[in-house]
Amino acid sequence: MQKPKTKFDQKWKLIRGQSTEWWSLIAEHDLKKVDKAEDKLDKFLTILQVKYGYTRIEARDEVNRRWTAYVRARSVVESLAN
Repeated sequence: MQKPKTKFDQKWKLIRGQSTEWWSLIAEHDLKKVDKAEDKLDKFLTILQVKYGYTRIEARDEVNRRWTAYVRARSVVESLAN
């Protein structure tokens, strides 16, 4: 039985597309590892910890901060377009 996708898994393609802009030390080969991982969030947080020296909590907070800013910016652009 396959486990349900997390919000992170559901948004992974968008997050993946922004990752190299948000974190300059993340390379394509890192993202491919996350693509293959069963638990994408866990793998991504681990990569952030290794590349940036974050604690687990710092890595999670950084992902949340960047994602929140991205969503807010997109909503502003969309509201200006309408």
